[in-house]
Amino acid sequence: MQYRTLGRTGIKVSPYGLGALMLGASIGNPDHDDSIKIIHKALDAGINLIDTADAYSQGASEEVVGKALKGRRDDVVLATKFGLPAGDDPNRRGTSRRWIMTAVENSLRRLQTDHIDLYQIQRPDPDTDIDETLSALSDLIRSGKVRAIGSSTMPASDLVQAQWVAERRGLERFHTEQPPYSMLNRGIESEVLPVAQRYGIGTLVWGPLGQGMLTGRARKGQHSDLVRAQIPFMTAIRNESRLDVVEQLIRLADEAGLRMTHLAMAFAISHPGVSSALLGARTMEHLDDLLAGLDVTVTDEILDRIDEIVPPGTDVGGRLDQAYVPPALQRSDLRRRPDGERLAA
Repeated sequence: MQYRTLGRTGIKVSPYGLGALMLGASIGNPDHDDSIKIIHKALDAGINLIDTADAYSQGASEEVVGKALKGRRDDVVLATKFGLPAGDDPNRRGTSRRWIMTAVENSLRRLQTDHIDLYQIQRPDPDTDIDETLSALSDLIRSGKVRAIGSSTMPASDLVQAQWVAERRGLERFHTEQPPYSMLNRGIESEVLPVAQRYGIGTLVWGPLGQGMLTGRARKGQHSDLVRAQIPFMTAIRNESRLDVVEQLIRLADEAGLRMTHLAMAFAISHPGVSSALLGARTMEHLDDLLAGLDVTVTDEILDRIDEIVPPGTDVGGRLDQAYVPPALQRSDLRRRPDGERLAA
C-alpha cells in the first residue's frame, strides 16, 4: 500500500478509505458482527482510514466502528462527521458551538475512543457564522479530543472564506474537504480540487462508484436491483442521461480488460488533488471485489477516453441528491426583489 499525506497534516492515509455509511441498519448492513468483519478485512488489506458520521443509521455506524477498533485504534486514522439533524430539536444539528460540544462527546462515546483523528462538518451551515464553528473546533483540537478538522461538500468560495477567517482570527483551519467525485460527477475538478491544492487541503472523495451506477449492475433498459431500490436520496440512479454514459464507460472498461468497479476507483484516485477515495462496501462480497482492484492503475490513454465521454469539470445529470445546495438556490425569495422594488426599477 502506497500511503499518501493528507493535505499538510502529516497524517498518512491509504489511497482507499473505508466509508461506513452502509454499515448500519437504516440503508446498509444490519448485521453488526458482519460489519465488524468487513472493517477488519479492510484493515488487514492495508486500509488505515475509516470514515463515518453521527447521522449514519442514527449513530449505529459509529457504534459498529467503535466495536471493530477495539485493540486496533492506534493503527487507524478515524474520521467522523457531525451537523445533520440528530432528532426534532432544532439545536441538535448544525455547526454551532452549542451543538459541536455535545455532538463530539456523543461520537467519542459511541466510537469508544478518547480522540477523533479527523472531525468534519457534514454540510455547510448557513445559519452559523464560520468564526463560531472554527472557534469551537479549534478548542477541540487544543483539548486533544480532535486532531484535525475538515468540511464536506463545501463550495469552493466557502472553502476560501474559511481559510481566510482562520488566518485572520488565529483559528485552526479546515485541513480536509470531503466532496463527491466519480467518473459521472466531475464538477469538483473546476474549482474545489484546485482550491484544495492551492491551500494544502486534503480531499477524501465520496461516491467514487456513482452511488452504485459504476458497479456494472445498473444498465440501460434493465430493471436492476439498484433501479428497483427506492432509496429517497439516490434518485440519480434512475437518471437516463447517466445510464447512457454508464453504457459507454462499461464498454471502455471491457476494452481495457478491467472490472467496472476497478476502473471507477482507479479513476477517483488518479487526480493529483485527491488524497483518498472512500469505499462504501455493504457486504463482504462487495469489499472483496474492491480490494481485488487496489493495485489497478489507469493509463493516460484510458483517462483521455474518459475525458471524451465525460468532459472534465462536468456532472452528468446534474448534482447528486446528497450534495449541498446553497440557500440561494433553494429559496426563491433570495433571488427576487420584493414586488415594490421591481416595479420601481
